[in-house]
Amino acid sequence: MTVRQQLAPPYISHFNLYRSIEISGGPAPGHGSGEALAAVQRHASYLPPGFVGEWSGISREQIEGGSQAALIFGLGIIFVFLVLAAQYESFGDPLVILFAVPLAVLGALSGLAFRHFFSDVFAQVGYVMLIGLASKNAILIVEFANQLREQGVDRVTAVVRAAQTRLRPILMTSIAFVLGVTPLVFATGAGHGARNSLGTAVFAGMILSTVLNLFITPVLYVFITGIEDRFGFGRGKHAAPPAAPPGDGRTAPPPQQQPARV
Repeated sequence: MTVRQQLAPPYISHFNLYRSIEISGGPAPGHGSGEALAAVQRHASYLPPGFVGEWSGISREQIEGGSQAALIFGLGIIFVFLVLAAQYESFGDPLVILFAVPLAVLGALSGLAFRHFFSDVFAQVGYVMLIGLASKNAILIVEFANQLREQGVDRVTAVVRAAQTRLRPILMTSIAFVLGVTPLVFATGAGHGARNSLGTAVFAGMILSTVLNLFITPVLYVFITGIEDRFGFGRGKHAAPPAAPPGDGRTAPPPQQQPARV
């Protein structure tokens, strides 16, 4: 190299009170940000003594938030379970509803793999969104089935009628959501990678969850409610209404009291 001396503004970059050199970059096409971070970390291990590498900006946030993704996903499922348990006063119905979440996540992972995307932080945000989106369709079926059981209908007939009756609103809301996120799936321009990853996860997850839950949710409802009824956990929750008294059902007016003579 050739060394020469020249005048320049007295600008010295610091990071954590130490002199530093900032290196910026991005992943090559077809590679995720996680691979790029791993490659930089691998090359940073060859720095000479006295030099260390530190992350800053979005890379630092991604590394710190990556370990929290599983915790956030688990807390989201627990929160939804507790809310549903309080609403239905049962632990069986929330289980039926939450079994729709793994199907949605499976669809999201399949969509990402089909487009050769990676499960980055944006896709993980889509997983959390799918907890509520996938549970919505199962709630429609379980809620209507419980209403029919309170009228004295057996659980098999109730859940079949609920799936048939709620088919139209389930399809309407799911199709509307899928069409709404379609621009994210095919987005281009600046920042299109984040939109593509998030849109693909929720797009594929919602489609697979909607199709499979129409068949799996009724089966799970019959199985779990059968266990509840057998062991008495759901006793009295779906009791039939009391039978009407014989006659025309009209209540006779109370006899009028005769005024006492003094």
